[in-house]
Amino acid sequence: MYRVFEALDELVAIVEEARGVPMTAGCVVPRGDMLELLDDVRDAIPGELDDAQDVLDHRDKLVGDARTNAEQTVSSANEEAHTTLADARADADRILADAKAKADRMVAEAQAHAEQLVGDAREEADRTVADGQHEYDTLTSRAAAEAERMIESGRSSQERSVADGRAEQERLVSDTEVVKAAHAESARVIDAAHAESDRLRGDCDLYVDTKLAEFEEFLTGTVRSVGRGRQQLRTGTGIPTYDEPDERPSERRR
Repeated sequence: MYRVFEALDELVAIVEEARGVPMTAGCVVPRGDMLELLDDVRDAIPGELDDAQDVLDHRDKLVGDARTNAEQTVSSANEEAHTTLADARADADRILADAKAKADRMVAEAQAHAEQLVGDAREEADRTVADGQHEYDTLTSRAAAEAERMIESGRSSQERSVADGRAEQERLVSDTEVVKAAHAESARVIDAAHAESDRLRGDCDLYVDTKLAEFEEFLTGTVRSVGRGRQQLRTGTGIPTYDEPDERPSERRR
């Protein structure tokens, strides 16, 4: 192939250096040299073409081998990808199943714990309400008994005072001034008895109201503690705690 380009270069040089024909675009070239160079080109072209064809054939073989290798590589990659994808799906399904089982177990444990906390809170609330009811009944009974005692004492005092007044009135009935004084004294004694009875009733009512206020304060603290326990159960902040009142009505009474 090198001889072909060399001969063509020599032909170009001869044509460029040839003498021109006046009044025309033609030129005068040495015929023998031109024919010899053309024979060299004719002799060199077939061998070069064979070499070029061999190069093309080798190129086509390389391209075919490369395409075959590429197809095999792509096929292997596809098979490996399918296998990897199947393994990944199997692993994902297994991990998902394990996670679901763990989540179900945790939910069951949390639900059991919550039910236990709710049961404990209900038992504590029932026990507190029962204690409060018992304390209320005790205070009510004591207050009613004290009120009855005070009323009975006032009634007895009033009856005694009335009886004394009537006896004094009957003894002094003959004397007008004495009768008037007796009436006045009887009225005073009766008014004093009524005042004493009213005072005793007021003291009894004040005592009962004080005890009921103390019991109301105790019940308010208990209801607040139960409300905080329920709030902690709803928010999941932990086991509820219950505040004990600083002093129960019975302890303050003692």
